[in-house]
Amino acid sequence: MGRGRQKAKHTKVARELKYFSPETNYSALERELATKSSAESEEDMWAEYADKYDIEDEEDEN
Repeated sequence: MGRGRQKAKHTKVARELKYFSPETNYSALERELATKSSAESEEDMWAEYADKYDIEDEEDEN
């Protein structure tokens, strides 16, 4: 396929994506945003891993 045909195809796809607007489910979005903040849950998750895998290196003990 030549460069002109390839560019035309990419332009067509880009135009379709630009003007495509799917139907938005606002109630599902509201439920997702109303959940516990990600910062708090992420902090708890990493604290759990830190306790579980808290192994000191042998080099640090010297």
